[in-house]
Amino acid sequence: MSFATKALKDVTFFPFWLDSPDAPDVCHQLIGKSETDLLIVGGGFTGLWAAVQAKEQNPKRDVVLIEAGKVAYGASGRPGAIVSTSLMHGLHNALRIFPDDIEILEKLGQDNMGGFLKTLENHKIDAHQEWGGELTVGIGKGSFETVKEEYEVHAKYGHDVELLDRDAVRAQVNSPLYTGGCWSKALSGTVHPARLAWGLKQAALSLGVHMHEHTPMEKIERINGVMEVKTHDGLVRARKVLLCTNAFAAGDKKIKRRVVGIRDRVMATEPLSEEQMDRVGWKNRQGIYDTRTQLNYTRLTKDNRIIFGGRLAYYYDGTNNHDPAHERTVEPFGVLADKFNNYFPQLDDIKFSHAWSGPIALTTRMAAHFQNYHGGDVVWAGGYSGFGVSTSRFGARVGLAKLDDLDLPELKMDLSTTMPNWVPPEPFRWIGSKITFNALDSVDEKGGWRRAWVNLVQKLGFPI
Repeated sequence: MSFATKALKDVTFFPFWLDSPDAPDVCHQLIGKSETDLLIVGGGFTGLWAAVQAKEQNPKRDVVLIEAGKVAYGASGRPGAIVSTSLMHGLHNALRIFPDDIEILEKLGQDNMGGFLKTLENHKIDAHQEWGGELTVGIGKGSFETVKEEYEVHAKYGHDVELLDRDAVRAQVNSPLYTGGCWSKALSGTVHPARLAWGLKQAALSLGVHMHEHTPMEKIERINGVMEVKTHDGLVRARKVLLCTNAFAAGDKKIKRRVVGIRDRVMATEPLSEEQMDRVGWKNRQGIYDTRTQLNYTRLTKDNRIIFGGRLAYYYDGTNNHDPAHERTVEPFGVLADKFNNYFPQLDDIKFSHAWSGPIALTTRMAAHFQNYHGGDVVWAGGYSGFGVSTSRFGARVGLAKLDDLDLPELKMDLSTTMPNWVPPEPFRWIGSKITFNALDSVDEKGGWRRAWVNLVQKLGFPI
């Protein structure tokens, strides 16, 4: 019997983070009519951060938040949840997109994480946060040079960073695949994403936000100078609307032209025993990314489970927003389980307790952007491309500032005034994604047409 077959034998197809008795009570759905200064659509990270910041900035401002399902049950309760100061999917990506703004982006990223930590402290949010840093590890031929480049660019911009050779990185985390590592130590670590979302929900409610779950937006339009949002059983009239729908991209059909919803697969092991932890090391409990083209990421939970993820999928025309039936079967997780076994062969006796997938809002620049509608009275904020746990706070802040037409330096920067490239519609998205993900599965080992295709996709704007 293969490792994957044994390890996945009794797995539960549900996000580990959401399988918790700590989930708060659900806020009642909106029934009837309501009026407000600010309506926030979406109860994920962006919407929750926006609600908290809007009330902290102006306690007298009336704020309503509606969520189609339950808070955190979309993308926000499903990620690996490694957090850092990066606002642009890593420093190299920031240099690719906005090379002239890199110094201010670095400062904004540090400020963002500072505000993140302050909110956790002020509202006593226990998100199982651990600040062991972020570790980028090399895998495969020539990967140490990639790691070294990562170290040099981080050091150049003042990060507290350490370059680890093969022996040093394996002393940190014992994997036979690791050729070296770049360990960024400051303002980086891991959180429990669902507990973070639930904590932000409680913070928003305590500040006076009116929140309604099981309240999907069905229509948005301007009527007599005011935005009207129709829900299943109600209507909200609002002066301003912030769309925080991210991978779901709801609010206007134009939003989806620049956002592709893909799925990221993740698994959680059963808690490791002390003896199993000794086999791996991991004393500093860093969040880890590797340098492969289709990267894998891994981290520990508070009770010493290993979270392991990173295999992507795409479903035709919108089903990325839900839980496809295929994602509740063993088959799509077999390859990911085998990857885990390659990383940690000494844990061949481990079993996975949970396996799931979640939506990511991918754009060609792999960074947040903002779209204005209805004369600026409606703003969409999102497109974090897998880096939304901490970056969503920044996205919410800028989105609110755009709605209020504030005189902030960020609003004059390219990140706020430009948008990512347009993405072709279906069926071209589906065809392209199938070829791309097929190539990514083995490009690092086999190359050939796979490398040529990946290079083409990169030239089109996607920095995979």
